[in-house]
Amino acid sequence: QHCILSGSKNMVFVRLIAEAFCQWRSRYFPSRKPPRNAAHVLGQLGEDLAARYLGKHRYKILYRNFRGPRGGEVDIICRDKSCATLVFVEVKTRSSAHFGTPAQAVTTAKQRLIARGAIAWLRLLDEPRVQFRFDIVEVYMSGLRCSKINLIRNAFQLPEPYYY
Repeated sequence: QHCILSGSKNMVFVRLIAEAFCQWRSRYFPSRKPPRNAAHVLGQLGEDLAARYLGKHRYKILYRNFRGPRGGEVDIICRDKSCATLVFVEVKTRSSAHFGTPAQAVTTAKQRLIARGAIAWLRLLDEPRVQFRFDIVEVYMSGLRCSKINLIRNAFQLPEPYYY
């Protein structure tokens, strides 16, 4: 099966799109806002740890904190080198399991928001045949230290059919 991510020309194209989007984003949305409270600090720390974890496990980070032009958001967009698949990653960080696992916080509404961001990214690629999936990275913290990271591959599917 043909996959846009397998050829070197196509990877150059993906990088160019990511760079162009970075330039656009930095022009209209200045650098990452400072965290507003302790939960935001914890969330940003969890995303940093998740990105490092993914990098060590054969994922190539393409973009972080993608926001689609018409809504939708994806924490990390990367490529799984082991199977040449585009991966949209949601990172959930928790300091305790009192309210359930981090993955349980990815509700159907949150999945739709992530899917909307993923579809916006796919439209930037303009290639409907790309293989992709949705993963969740659970980050468990003990104070400011990471106690456990759990990767859930193919955590959910698109909640509804998508069209370009």
